[in-house]
Amino acid sequence: MKKYISIIAAFFMAGVTGCKKDYLSLETNPNTPSVTTPALSLSAALNASAAIVAGDYTEYGVWAGYWTTSGNYVPNQTINQYQITNTSFQGDWNDWFSNLTNYNNLQQIAAKDPTQGYYQAIAMIMKAYGFSHLVDNYNDVPYSQAFNLSKVTFPVYDKGPAIYTDLFKQLDAAIALIKTGEGKNLIEPGAPDIVFGGDNSTATAEMDDWIKFANTLKLRMALRVSNVSGFSAGTIMSTTVSAADDPSTPANFLGLGIEADSNPGYINASGKQNPYYADYGFDPTGNPVFGNVYWRANAFSVNMLNSTNDPRASALYAPTTSGGIIRGNVFGDPGVKSNPFTSAQGPGLLKSPEQNAVLLSGAESLFLQAEAAEKGYLTGNAQGLYEAGITASFEALNVPNADAAATTYYSQLVPNVNWATSTNKEQAIITQKWIALNGYFNFEGYNEYRRTGYPNLPSSIDPAAISPTLPTRLPYPLEELTTNQANLAKEGTISVFTSKIFWAK
Repeated sequence: MKKYISIIAAFFMAGVTGCKKDYLSLETNPNTPSVTTPALSLSAALNASAAIVAGDYTEYGVWAGYWTTSGNYVPNQTINQYQITNTSFQGDWNDWFSNLTNYNNLQQIAAKDPTQGYYQAIAMIMKAYGFSHLVDNYNDVPYSQAFNLSKVTFPVYDKGPAIYTDLFKQLDAAIALIKTGEGKNLIEPGAPDIVFGGDNSTATAEMDDWIKFANTLKLRMALRVSNVSGFSAGTIMSTTVSAADDPSTPANFLGLGIEADSNPGYINASGKQNPYYADYGFDPTGNPVFGNVYWRANAFSVNMLNSTNDPRASALYAPTTSGGIIRGNVFGDPGVKSNPFTSAQGPGLLKSPEQNAVLLSGAESLFLQAEAAEKGYLTGNAQGLYEAGITASFEALNVPNADAAATTYYSQLVPNVNWATSTNKEQAIITQKWIALNGYFNFEGYNEYRRTGYPNLPSSIDPAAISPTLPTRLPYPLEELTTNQANLAKEGTISVFTSKIFWAK
């Protein structure tokens, strides 16, 4: 059981940090941070991070082949036709920079007190987590000057590869800080750490989990740049102990039975539900919210699941109210079906308003380890890690008799399901990871497609679509054009169809 902090305090702070404002806003000045404690700052920032991951990437749910828009509404031109402008999806930028200011403040405050080393390390890890999201969405972003507003009003844009290089260093430094703090009477975050604090009885166990999270994030990023000149995934991971040969044994990464879950004490009350459930599930009275009726199953995902006898289909998607089957719309289809004939979010995603919010899943971690082991970046049993990743996905979605069902599933002699039958191991790993990322991690599913080309996602069939291909990135938000125009201009002309993130295929 997690030891929860005050639900009122946590959600009040989350409301403060989750506002739609940019990192230049004078409402949050990183050089004169508000009077707070590391405990309250940590809880609020972690809660806001979970909300960002849960709700800020709906467009990628469609482009990644998981969802479509509802036939009950006017077609969404921004998503279906790629009518993307500088005002589209601005929350992806604003929310992260706003919350990264909170982590930066926490890091600065904690660094002044030798007993707060654990808080400082967590802040560093979460800054790496947030900035990796920004780079993966926009490529070059303000980084080195982002939080020095007393001296730099208009921060320069650092190059994506340079940011990644420094994030690897920051993760290593955070891990070292945790390890050197053992036995030095550092303050245990405990309950205010709403990710790992409530799951462990000692600071050592709690911070060991943060090391696993940092290692897993580092591995995700290392694989992302594994084909980029100037980077070596093997070298990057050489400072990390290898994955365990037995994937069921706790190793140095997240995995079966351990993932980065956030929960400040969600309850079934307005403003206090799990953010994913609140965005895509049901309100406290049991009525479906807008996100539940607007986002429907994508036929691409449904067909792939059904074609391999995958029981996760009925966990990821709910049966239609007319016919009781799992059915999706074709992305961009002008003849899109109305809601009674299409599936909404399924029970494996919408478990309860009290469910944990996942920052990085055990299933994703296992697939990352499988790919790294298969390519020789880590030692380990690639097949065992791959099959453990499928099992973790089944367990996370509450598939009945999950372990046995997973074994039956991956024992089928079907490519990209059965390990031995799959001649292209990378394609099999990424395909299964793509399935496991459905819903909670739409952005990560799309990132893996952009990195590897797997699976072969469909583009919109809307006749009014302005491109035959999927977007490659988002444009910078309008606020940057008005607040940081000179530095933004140095980025040149950005095309959402041809400009790529530096690690993209």
